[in-house]
Order: sequence, then C-alpha cells, then structure tokens
Amino acid sequence: MRARRREIPWFPGVVLATLVFTAVFAAYLAPHSPTEGDITQKLIPPVWMERGDSDHPLGTDRFGRDVLSRIIYGSRISLIVSLIAIGVAGTVGTLLGLIAGYRGGVTDAVLMRLTDVGLSLPTILIAVVLVAVSEPSFRNVILVIALLLWPRFARQVRGETLAIKEQDFVALAVVAGRSSAWIISRHIFPNVVPTLLVISTLQVGYVILLEGTLSFLGVGVPPPSPAWGLMIADGRGFLATAWWISFLPGLAMVLTVLAVNLMGDWLRDHLDPKLRQLGRAAVLEAPAAASVGPTVDEAPVRGAPAGGGGG
Repeated sequence: MRARRREIPWFPGVVLATLVFTAVFAAYLAPHSPTEGDITQKLIPPVWMERGDSDHPLGTDRFGRDVLSRIIYGSRISLIVSLIAIGVAGTVGTLLGLIAGYRGGVTDAVLMRLTDVGLSLPTILIAVVLVAVSEPSFRNVILVIALLLWPRFARQVRGETLAIKEQDFVALAVVAGRSSAWIISRHIFPNVVPTLLVISTLQVGYVILLEGTLSFLGVGVPPPSPAWGLMIADGRGFLATAWWISFLPGLAMVLTVLAVNLMGDWLRDHLDPKLRQLGRAAVLEAPAAASVGPTVDEAPVRGAPAGGGGG
C-alpha cells in the first residue's frame, strides 16, 4: 500500500508529459502552419465526420487553419506563459515572504498589508484593465499575471518562515553569529522549497485559465497566435455548425488544468510532513483495527448466554 501511494498518478502524468512533449516539439509534430490558412479549406470537420479530411485530422477553422496544429502550438504558449509568470511571481513572492517572516515587526506589517491588498483585488477584472491599458501583448500578459500572483506565494512562504525560525537549528545559527541572509539562505529557504513546489504546481492550472480568459476576451495574447482562449473565442459563432473549433481547444484546456491540479494534490500529499505522518498512522492503525474489531464484536455474543443463565 505504501509503495502504491508513492507512484505518480497515471492520468496527470500522461497528460502533462504529452503537454510538455508537444510544446517542445511543436514544430515537428504540427502537420501545418498554425497561422497560415487556405480559405478554400475552411470549416472542414474532423476526420471521423462526414466530409472529414485526413490531411486535417481535427478539422479547420473559418480561415482554413488546421485546428490540430493550432492546439499543438497553443500548448507551447500556455506552457511558456505559465512557467515565466510563475517563475517571476514565485521569485518576488518568496523573497518578500522570507523577509517579512524572518524580520517581523514593521517590515512584516508593511509587506503583509501590501499582500492583503493584492489578494483582495478581483483578479480577472484587474488583469483585463491592466492589459487593456498597456496594450495586449505576450510580454504584458506575463507581467500582469505575475503582478497578480506574487501575493499568494508571499503569504504562504511568510507563514512557513514564521514556524521555521522558531526551530532550534535557527536559534543555534543566531547564537553562532550568522547573518540574517546566511540563515535565510541556508536554513529557512531549503525548508520552504517543498511548499513552493506544491504552490507552483497548483498555480499552473490557474495561470492557464487566466491566460485563456484574457485571450478569450481579446486582451490576452494577440491574434493570430494560436492561444487556446483565442481559439475558443474564434469558434463561438460557429458552435451549431462547426463545434470543433471551440470544443477541441477547450477540451485541451480542461484536461491540462485537471491534470495539473491532480498532480499538485499528489505533490502536496507526498511533500507535506503532516500529511505523510497521517498517512503512516493510517497504514499502521489499519491492521490493529482489523485485529481488535472481531474481539469487540464477539464480546456481546459471549456475554449473552451468561446473562440468560443468570436470569
């Protein structure tokens, strides 16, 4: 049972491996250009439907662009936006969280009030306003998402730092005369890395949905880039006649977000010491409960004849 719990779940593993593979090798896997189309080939249905063409396995859109190729290149956009935005937000949020948690006092109060302001903002509304004001572009989308994401890292890392700095090994380092920067980099930061991995994994799905929402609203990655949200928006007027234009990239987005969230839950269960201890306790208590159960159940049966005889 313990070995089985440590195995990577197959569904998120397969989906995420496919996402990374297609994003890295999109130029070799895509059968057509994601931005160039043939108007004479527009609205061709998927290959399993009537009038389907094997040259376009998932059909074409209203401009004759291959849907499969655009989905493949869209995975690259989603992956790049997620990695860069989470990398920037995680770096800023972790640094501020470490400083606030270790220093305390006025520094902690000021940084946490800024974090509270960031967490209280309506994310999608602020993102739409910021991107619209700064002109939609790939770079601006990443910067806006990172700007809205760093408070989540700062809040969590600050809480972990408050607990870790009370440990004996940190007190010994202070007594030894180590600087604050040395203690944070050598003792505190390594202990918050598992938490950072879990947070980062869980935020990937959120970033993909946020980027897709911005693209769907027309303030995200500008066309003709094959962003999944932009593809869904392009096909919303053809849902009755050419459903595959919106449905297939939407399905890719749903499967990716679901896989990332499941992988994040799995990482949390395996990297959180408290959850690991609960898991071990449950495994150890199961045989004991199984052996004690029949004895408890049999006790009334043994006592019944004795009570009847005494009557």
